Order: sequence, then C-alpha cells, then structure tokens
Amino acid sequence: MTGDLADFVSRLQAVLPKRWFADQAPNLTAILNSIATPWTCLYGLFTYAGLQTRIATATDSWLDLIALDFFGQGLPRQAGESDTSYRSRISQALLRGAATRSAISLCMKDLTGSAPGIFEPAKCSDTGAYAAATDGPLVAESGLAYGLAGGWGNLNMPLQFFVTVKRPPTPGVAMLAGYRTGAGGYDRGSIAYADLSLLPGQLTEQDIQTTLSDLLPVNATAWLQII
Repeated sequence: MTGDLADFVSRLQAVLPKRWFADQAPNLTAILNSIATPWTCLYGLFTYAGLQTRIATATDSWLDLIALDFFGQGLPRQAGESDTSYRSRISQALLRGAATRSAISLCMKDLTGSAPGIFEPAKCSDTGAYAAATDGPLVAESGLAYGLAGGWGNLNMPLQFFVTVKRPPTPGVAMLAGYRTGAGGYDRGSIAYADLSLLPGQLTEQDIQTTLSDLLPVNATAWLQII
C-alpha cells in the first residue's frame, strides 16, 4: 500500500545499485527499515493533515474546530455524536435557508425527521374563510371546518406564527431491558435506570429552540410547541 513501511523500503531498494548487495541482505534490510520508519509516520501525518482541510473529509476534533470557526458556540457536537452525523449537520447549517416559511419547515424536518405544523393567524390559506370558494384551484387552501381544517385568524398578530414540532423517536438503551419484560428486576438481570439525555446524538428541546431562533428574521415571533 502506498505510504506503508514496505512501500518505502521498496522505493529505497529500487535506487540502490543492484550489484552492491546480495539478493538476501538482512543487515541492509534492517537499515532500510530504520530509514523508512519515520518516513512512514510522516506520510501518515501528511495524509491525515490533508483530510482535515475539507469539511467532507475532516475528522475528530478538527470537525469541532470547523464548527467553532463558522458558528462560534452555536453548533456544538452532541454527546456521543459521530463524525458522520456532525459533518452532515455542519454542511446543512452552512447552506441552510432562513427567514422564510419553507426554510423553517425544511430545517425542522431535517432536525427532527418530520415536517412541523406551521400556522400563521394572518394568512388566509392557513385560517380558511367564511364563504370561501368550494371549487376551483384554490379549494385546497380555502376550506374551513370546525376542529378539522383551518383555525381562527387574527390580523392583530402580524409577523407571528405558531410552530408545532414532533420530537424524534427516542432510541432505547442497548443491553438493557424495558418495563414489563422478563429480562430483569431489582438487583437481577439487565435492567437499570437510564438518563435518555445521555444517549449519543440525542436531540434536546434546547437544540430545537436554538435552531428555530436562528432561522427567524429579527422582526418575527414564533410560538413553539414541542410534542
């Protein structure tokens, strides 16, 4: 493999005069290995450093430094989050739209895995309207039914809207049994109290609130409900 010890030794052997040494020369091989060893380490370091110059290939703490450089403390790595997951969140945040309804909907869906419910009291297509058209191209956006479609509008709430976000499914804890299973009991079996906030990559309510706040224009107000 390029850059490993055998590769460097073969390169050194290739430039030596063939008539100077026998085909089997243990002492020469030992000397060449000692020369090639630091070059192998340097090549590995050079290759590793090259990977850290791009978000698509950066790893370890270098990803944290990239996020710190672009976003300050606004996009920290979650507890136990993998490089792949963190890299994806950084890339999304760099090119993410903002300040529009569609951008907020898309970002919340990327964050939680499901599209949020968005209701604007001053938008007729959200509230419906009395005596609205019952046919034609706007029928899907103008329907009205108590408890089924639309909602009470309010023109005294400009630049305000309501967002309902569903929490993503909470993963279980590996190797631990759940309630109502026969795998454990007090001081018996694979059962324990666990704090789900410590699970790798667990999304918190604060994460949702912070992300939504970053998407808003300065003169807009969002009322958030997390279910």
